Amino acid sequence: MSDSPRLNRPVTVQFRADWGQANFHRICGWLSQELGDRSPEGSRFGIWNGRGGSDQIAALRAKECDITIVTPTAALSMMQQAGELKGLAALGVLPQRDRLVVAVDAELPVSTVADLASVDRPLTIATSQDDGVNLIGFAAHKGLRLAGLDPDRFSFFYDERPFPPIARFAAGKADVLIHEAIMTPHWQSIDRVRPVKYLPWGDAVLDAFEAEGWGRATVPAGYLPGLEKDLVTLDFADFGLLCREDMDDDLAYLVAWCMVRTRAALEGQYKHIPADRSPVGYPLVPADMARTPLPLHPAAARAYADLGDGELPEDDGSVIWK
Repeated sequence: MSDSPRLNRPVTVQFRADWGQANFHRICGWLSQELGDRSPEGSRFGIWNGRGGSDQIAALRAKECDITIVTPTAALSMMQQAGELKGLAALGVLPQRDRLVVAVDAELPVSTVADLASVDRPLTIATSQDDGVNLIGFAAHKGLRLAGLDPDRFSFFYDERPFPPIARFAAGKADVLIHEAIMTPHWQSIDRVRPVKYLPWGDAVLDAFEAEGWGRATVPAGYLPGLEKDLVTLDFADFGLLCREDMDDDLAYLVAWCMVRTRAALEGQYKHIPADRSPVGYPLVPADMARTPLPLHPAAARAYADLGDGELPEDDGSVIWK
């Protein structure tokens, strides 16, 4: 660590991550260790559980944390365009190839999300709740309304996390699944009790989202069971790391420096998974990490500029996972 910047005073840094067992905690654990290695005695680093949605923004504003993570970055782009992120700054973006996908029982006589309105029997939709915090539930319900559907006419099975709704649909206990985390093994079993098909949101829905800053993306044919052609749907990719604009420059610089120069320590935790199925994408590319949905903290921007393509240091044996 001879070429590493160091803090010259003890710091206390509070991170806000996810529920505890997912990617945010790994990211926060990685950065807290790397920051700790470069901070003087007496420094403290804490990781709080969060939900990964708008609660992260609220906690940052309330100074309950100093660094937080939100996914997808498309939602941050929407919030930024709406002026909801004033006073906040980005520290970087970490990749995750994810999409919000609509899957249905193949026997339903529908070919788009809007067609669900014409089904003459009650339908149950498995997704997340639209409670003002969960961004999956927000996007799912907004998409339904933009497609001309009244959510009140459907029954819902809700869960905060993707996996119970996916399991519910896979067991044949829901007619429609609207969710993300498509790289996980759970999605590979959704057709275990009956054939499934996938519904496009349609250009009207995607155009409306794009007008507010939330873009579209593609799931390639064959990526999901029974997906015979490319599916254009809502983007649900990437993790945005945020702080307040008033974060001290030396700390913001060091966070970005660690993200670039020690990224092998995070990549190694996922390299046993094929890159296109990994819940954190690799390799990490510094230029992409610096491409954020809201402006970088000026000191973080300086770190990315100083480090360029982020050539990795010689392996000194400190990386745990390889």
